[in-house]
Amino acid sequence: MERLLAKHKSERKLTTLVENFTAYGSAYSELNIFETHQKAEQVSLKFDYPVLASMISGKKIMHLEDMTSFDFFPGESVVIPCGKEMLIDFPEATKNNPTQCLALTIDPQKISEVVDSFNEMTIIDLGENGNWQIDSNSFHLDNHKGIQQLVDRLVYTFTEGHASKDIFIDGIIKELIIRVLQSKARHSLLENTDSYLSDHRIAYAINYIKEHLTENISIDKLVDKACLSKSHFFKIFKNTLGFSPIDYITSERIKLAKTLIKKTDYKISEIAYQSGFNTASYFNKKFKEYELITPGEFKQTLKRK
Repeated sequence: MERLLAKHKSERKLTTLVENFTAYGSAYSELNIFETHQKAEQVSLKFDYPVLASMISGKKIMHLEDMTSFDFFPGESVVIPCGKEMLIDFPEATKNNPTQCLALTIDPQKISEVVDSFNEMTIIDLGENGNWQIDSNSFHLDNHKGIQQLVDRLVYTFTEGHASKDIFIDGIIKELIIRVLQSKARHSLLENTDSYLSDHRIAYAINYIKEHLTENISIDKLVDKACLSKSHFFKIFKNTLGFSPIDYITSERIKLAKTLIKKTDYKISEIAYQSGFNTASYFNKKFKEYELITPGEFKQTLKRK
């Protein structure tokens, strides 16, 4: 990010030590880069449009009216509805180590267009799902790599000053909105599954996966539980959550395996079967694919702590 901000730093004007900002505009969005060079508390900030705030450097403490106060670090983002007041503390900001944050505001009409398109891609029946929203409430995105990569691209594109920047920004913002919607859908359907069982067939399939995680889960069984064709089930599942049902099953089994490695003395081969994998070799392969180390290496890292 420091490299991306080099042009911005060389041209921006520093007029205040608390939340000094520089604005970069496009056809239907604006990027504000904020810098704070001294400690401060209860700094108020409010936008007329929905905003995605993303930390660049330093630390903030965010106080939002519809969320519990939280520490805000680089790599994290938060979506805030229009007109919502933010009260911000800067406990560590100094002249040499300023706190930096960006705020991307997007025209509500553009958001509405992308949201409508997303809901059309994820609807099963009228009245059943297909009604995800981006600005109904504040939403904290904790180290979402995909969104952070898009934020980096936006910073570069806004500050580069290319003649076609509006076209580039249009594509990035569409993807950004969809990723935020998928993040909200994942949080709702995966963390609060019970609340959606009565009116969301994907939630019903997710609940079945949770209850039978260590068993042999066939896609045909999930399709049957969701009362959908196999192609439609895969399409709706992936469009809504951003990953396939097979990827979800595997990731949940890896999480279970990590818990067993941490809390038991079972052999790796035994943990493989208790986590729902058919063979230890396949378990080792998928574990390394998801965690970048083998189960045995993961176990060794725990012993060194």
